[in-house]
Amino acid sequence: MDILDYDRALYYTHRSEWDNLLILMVRTNDHLLSKKIEHFLYAYQFSRDYSVIERKLYALLRYLDHANQAVGTGHEQDGNYALNI
Repeated sequence: MDILDYDRALYYTHRSEWDNLLILMVRTNDHLLSKKIEHFLYAYQFSRDYSVIERKLYALLRYLDHANQAVGTGHEQDGNYALNI
């Protein structure tokens, strides 16, 4: 996995750059990251319940934290980064 995808997702989320986050969702090779972004953006756009939006945002941020730690510690498998989820 590309650590830049995680950094970009965190940056775009922090800056509320939803268009760039959507583009990242489409372009990333990390399917779990793509799903987390999709669920958050869907909740942000269509949910009227703030707690749902908050849960989806925290799920995305927890995943980004986990992925950055896993990539940062060098868990590698066959030359690719493997996330221990």
